[in-house]
Order: sequence, then structure tokens, then C-alpha cells
Amino acid sequence: MAELLEFRVPEGRDRTLLVWGLEPEPGLEHSLFSAFSKFGPLYSVRAHRNAAVAGPGYYAIIKFYSAGDASRAQRACNGQRLFQKSPLKVCVCTKQKGFQQQVLALNSNKCQELANHYLGFNGWSSRIITLQNVSGFDGENEELGETLQKRSVKYLCAVEVTLPNHGIRSRGVALSKADVENGEDPLEFVTATRRVQKLAAGRALANAFQKILLVVLENGKVAVEYNSTQEELTDSLTEEELKGLVQV
Repeated sequence: MAELLEFRVPEGRDRTLLVWGLEPEPGLEHSLFSAFSKFGPLYSVRAHRNAAVAGPGYYAIIKFYSAGDASRAQRACNGQRLFQKSPLKVCVCTKQKGFQQQVLALNSNKCQELANHYLGFNGWSSRIITLQNVSGFDGENEELGETLQKRSVKYLCAVEVTLPNHGIRSRGVALSKADVENGEDPLEFVTATRRVQKLAAGRALANAFQKILLVVLENGKVAVEYNSTQEELTDSLTEEELKGLVQV
């Protein structure tokens, strides 16, 4: 059976493991990550001290991107000592808080980690199509006395992700903004500008990855689909039109 993976924060109890019977040790989360990441990429590893009524020790919540990886890890690690003297108890979570309704996008770093694992380091590439300073286009900073004392830096970025082995190109667009309290300080202004440019590029990259679907087959091979339901107006624009997006 194939499993569909999106570049979004993984949801569902079948992708989350509860590990208990953990002994306190330095670098506990690192040890857990090393042991469980052998079964597939992990979104998060969080270790917590047991409640007082449960006695000494720790438990951990480990979240996989893939339900299949989580299941294999549970079967292989339950009852094993792994990195400590006493055996661990591992189960698939049966309860999960249901207050989160919105599916959250992965940040750009997590997107790259997931792409590297399933597509390979040479299986994808990205490039910035345009990175434009759009500060003041909406009339900001026009009031007297605010032009130098307090300024806003805003950048629009368009990024294209290419998967050459699958013939897929996906574009993402993002806007980022930061306020500069002391606009007369060149160093503060330059620092804010670089921060906003990096943030805009990261968000645009994540936006492009959101339109890509990974289909993981039983034999371990990966197929890729383009999610046309996420298609935006910018996907149909030419590169020159994208570069002139603000002027248009």
C-alpha cells in the first residue's frame, strides 16, 4: 500500500509514538533521535519528566512523517533496551488532542530535510526568481517624522523548486516584513533587511514545497505528484511577469 506524504506538519495518532520507561541521562532526546531516526525521518522528539504519581523517570513523544515508519519503529523498539539498561515500552499513541484544526505548513528547513531524505540531495533544486523590495508600496512611512525614526522593511520573494527526475516545477511566493525602530542607524537597517530577505526566501521555498506530494510505495520507491488544488495565480505567470509583479 502506498502512503501519501505532504510537506506539512504531520498529523494523526498513527504517526506518533509514546515511549516510556526512560532513564534520565544527558542528551536523552539526542539518544532517542539516533535510535528512532533509523526507521525514517522524524518531525520532532520531545522528552518529558514523569508526573509525580507515575514515579521517577521520563517519557517521550516521537512524531514521524510516515505512519509506516512509525509502525515499524514501534514493532522493532518495544521491549528493547536500545541505549539504556532497562527495556523501553513503545506504543502508537491512542489519544491525541483534537483542538488543532488547521494543517500547518513545514518551515523551509524541515522541507529541505524531507526532500533530501525521499528525493536525494541531487533530486531537487531551488532558485530565487525574484526578490523585490516593496517597502512603502502601500503608503507606509509617509507620515511626517516617521520616515527616519521608524521604518518598515518589506520584501516579496518568488522561488521555483525543480524535481528533474519527475519533471515537476513548483513555484512559491511569500511576503515578509520587519520594523526598524531606528531608521537612522545604517547597521540596524541593513541587519533588518537581510533578516527579512532570508525570511521571505524561506517562506517562498516552503510555499513551493506545499504543492508537491510524495507517494511512498511499499518497495521504498517514491513517486511525486503536483497538487493542482494548491495552484495559485503566480504559477501561470512567466518569469518576466513574476519579476514585474509589483509594478503590475
